[in-house]
Amino acid sequence: MTSRRTLTAIVGCALLPVLLSTRCLAEDAAAGAPGVWQKHQYSFAYMGFTSTYSCDGLADKLKLLLIAAGARQDVKSQAGACASGFGRPDKFARADLTFYTLAPAGNADASADGKPVDGTWRAVSIADRSPRDLHTGDCELVEQFRSSVLPMFTTRNVDNRTACVPHQESGSNISLRFESFAAPPRALHQAKAPPGGT
Repeated sequence: MTSRRTLTAIVGCALLPVLLSTRCLAEDAAAGAPGVWQKHQYSFAYMGFTSTYSCDGLADKLKLLLIAAGARQDVKSQAGACASGFGRPDKFARADLTFYTLAPAGNADASADGKPVDGTWRAVSIADRSPRDLHTGDCELVEQFRSSVLPMFTTRNVDNRTACVPHQESGSNISLRFESFAAPPRALHQAKAPPGGT
């Protein structure tokens, strides 16, 4: 009786790493799926009360948010048609965006670009100092990005607790979490820019 229990324990211990490894491989397979790049072009007109951006400054912030959310690295975010010159705050700041997001291969539309690539679900957290150059004063920009640009991404489990107090930074809080279907870091660096891209 004792020897049978001992044998069972030994076999169980020997099989445990195999079972765990199989489970991990199954989880990895479920997490990854082929995806295709989809092109988006959008003219972003900032509307907020607390912070005022120059058009080039707005373009820089939006590029930061796009890459953080999982866009391909060749994002083009340029100052739009603005009344103020370079580096000068403009109450009606605009930026023109051209960027690619990854969509599951089965959900791709006519804007899909190139052959399927590996895709995976990435956890994204946008908050004060995350990305590093984001600050509490960007609260209204994050809110507008969430409502007008984030729907162009394939996301799930969106948890938005961002709260912006108009005309003041005190009391405002940036807290936006979600999972984004995106290319692994290796694939992002290998992705080729479209014709005329940077």
